[in-house]
Amino acid sequence: GAEGAKAPGAGGTHAAAKAPAGGDVVFDHVRFGYTPDAPVIRDFSARAAAGRTVAIVGPTGAGKTTLVKLLMRFYDVDAGAIRIGGTDIRDMPRAAVREQFAMVLQDTWLFAGTIRDNIRYGRLDATDAEVRAAAREACADHFIRTLPGGYDFEINEDGTNISAGQRQLITIARALLADRPMLILDEATSSVDTRTELRIQQAMDRLMEGRTSFVIAHRLSTIRRADLILVLRDGDIVEQGTHDELIAASGFYAELHASQFAACNDRFGE
Repeated sequence: GAEGAKAPGAGGTHAAAKAPAGGDVVFDHVRFGYTPDAPVIRDFSARAAAGRTVAIVGPTGAGKTTLVKLLMRFYDVDAGAIRIGGTDIRDMPRAAVREQFAMVLQDTWLFAGTIRDNIRYGRLDATDAEVRAAAREACADHFIRTLPGGYDFEINEDGTNISAGQRQLITIARALLADRPMLILDEATSSVDTRTELRIQQAMDRLMEGRTSFVIAHRLSTIRRADLILVLRDGDIVEQGTHDELIAASGFYAELHASQFAACNDRFGE
């Protein structure tokens, strides 16, 4: 029934297909530097349980994207290991690692072609009905149908004939269609109006249900809800824990929280 649908992994065939992949993600004493003499991450251990949300927070330039690049094996660790479901990701083909993740990043990557094809890129064998269902779930169907040609509307080479918010929703629809066990999200909703921002938030929340999510988090509500917060500063993970644990520790996170969020609680609807 409807009650069961909210449970992580519930929801029919897709969930069943998702089960073997994924699993816990473990960072085991990871060390990494873009050059050998300048380590960015010195010694980092953490465990992201399957189906849970990990928020990555810290000032601009703290190295939040470095973690993402290591997870996706764009770079390999210098020491230690990253394991997914107990397997060292260096023992998996890069393609096999990336197949477990859907990504929604700030610089949304769309190509010249129809909206339908852009969404279908998430899963090339998807039917038109599945494409549309993903768009509905991503709160994108409504605006798509207002465009000339609807799903046949051609996005231009640089994606500038639709708005930034619309690009983001199409990327979320693509990720929903891809239906991967894990997610990497960048929550920065730059330059969108409030209504679009609410849509994007709703769509992202739907996408995160029941999936292991690594979120470069900007919203206080996401950070508070996260099962684990990783706090980055100058490349190093300086603290980790839940929101309440980190506030109680009165360290860098508490400072960051006071400076970044206290003044703008209205903005975050808290």
